Amino acid sequence: MNACELTFAVNALANTIAQCLSDDELNLLGSIFNQLGDTLTTISIQRGFCNQKQLSPQSTDNNKN
Repeated sequence: MNACELTFAVNALANTIAQCLSDDELNLLGSIFNQLGDTLTTISIQRGFCNQKQLSPQSTDNNKN
């Protein structure tokens, strides 16, 4: 799926969901999805940080002259 197809699919899904919900429900669901996105980003960044830390030397003994 290319970028245009992905954005089209997301927009179509949003419109479909919006037809079935009240404004209050839509606001709540939007907040939930925002939190989900933020949490997934945090997890991804933390994984990258942990992976980078695992690749670096465990001690600084090797760097001493």
